[in-house]
Parts: sequence; C-alpha cells; structure tokens
Amino acid sequence: MTAQFSLARRLKAGETVHTGWCPLPYPIVAETLAREGFPAVTIDQQHGFWDMGATVTGLASIRQGGAAPIVRIPLGGFAVASRVLDLGAEGVIAPMINTVADARAFVEATKYPPIGERSWGPSRVMMLTGMTDQKEYLRDANAQTVTIAMIETQTALDNLDAIAATEGIDVLFVGPSDLSIALTDGKEVEPHSALVERELDRVIAAAKKAGKVPGLYCANADRAVFAARRGFRFLAVGSDLGFLRMGAAAQMKILKS
Repeated sequence: MTAQFSLARRLKAGETVHTGWCPLPYPIVAETLAREGFPAVTIDQQHGFWDMGATVTGLASIRQGGAAPIVRIPLGGFAVASRVLDLGAEGVIAPMINTVADARAFVEATKYPPIGERSWGPSRVMMLTGMTDQKEYLRDANAQTVTIAMIETQTALDNLDAIAATEGIDVLFVGPSDLSIALTDGKEVEPHSALVERELDRVIAAAKKAGKVPGLYCANADRAVFAARRGFRFLAVGSDLGFLRMGAAAQMKILKS
C-alpha cells in the first residue's frame, strides 16, 4: 500500500513536504500544480469553492498528476473527512481544532478501530490506487492516511500539548491569519506578526515532544523556505488564485511599460 500513498511515507521519512493550495474548484488547475512538481495538492473546501462533485474529480486529477491529494474540510465537517478519504484523499486538514474533544472527533472520523471509528467504504480510493485486497487496505489505512489538525486560536494554544498527544493526530498545522486575529482579540489580521512568530516555536516544540509533524500555511515560497529552516515539515505554499493573480500582474506590468 505504501507504493500508492506518498504523503505519510514522505513525512515519516523526515522529508519536508510542500503542498499546493487550491481554492479554485477546477480539477485541471489542481492537476497542473501536481504536474509542476508539488508533492501534494490541497483542495480547500473550507474557504474555497469546491463542492463534493468537483472534489471527486479533483482527487483523481491530483493523483493523475503524480501528487498526494489532501482536502481541507469545512469547519466541523468530520463526516466529510471520512468521505473524502473514501474518495481518494491521502490527508485531511481540519480547521479550528481547539480542544482534545475536537481532536478526538476528528480522529474518530478518519481512523479505523482501534484508534477511531471510521466507517468502511473505501471502494473509490482502492480503485484509484489499483488495490484489490480489502484486508490490506484495512491493515494499512490508519498509518497511510494523514490527519492534519489546524492550530489557529488561543484555546488551541492553551490545549496544545494535549492536542498533540492525541492518538491519531499526525500533523499540527498553524493557520497564521486566524491565529493573528485570535491573539489580537479581532483587532488585526497579520500572519507574520511578532505575536504569531512567538507562538510558532511552541507548536514546533509540542509536535516534536509528541512525535508529530509541525506544519504552517505560508503566503509564498520565500516564507516556506524560512519556515522549513525553522523546523516546519508540512508547508502549504500560496494558492492557485494567488499564482494566477501574480502571473497576470507580471504580464500586465510588461504590457503597460
């Protein structure tokens, strides 16, 4: 099964994994990011425009492009987490994991017993990966599917060590914009503020202590390189919409010069 699932294998090997980020609900765009070399591509159902129909096609397109498909589910959408794993996702990002209860609810939907209570129905993911042995999938699924808990509130920071220690949580992933809003009581959104920077080392330390992977959303590649040197190993880089706007702006600058 490890031949068909690359995200967990890379993270367990100690690699730094970069994921492209797709709010735009177009499978061809997600596939393009995969073909351009991102080892993982994330479909954003929380703040992006993906419905489940587009997600089904997008997951297959990302795999076709050679990358590991990930889905960020809507807030509290743990039933969606189970479904997208059945449909082919290798990882699930859950926003606003603030307490151990949140972390356990996430794990229960994404891991099979004895760790969680994920319901059986992986026919599509087995089809996409060419697997035919259900026993093999059941045996390896908990290790090969990655749960990514977003840390983005003061409450999450207060419960950081307990969330990190929750069995079945694989990655602690900082959402810096929401964290900056929380840390300033809603006064500003500044993902690179001193307040946010101060908390990043806490997340890295908590992840290391619990044997988990620290992750961070990064606005661009420069930020991702800096974060990797700091110790983060799962890094989102920009977004398809941002890439489109930057590319268009660069061309318009030439045309107007």
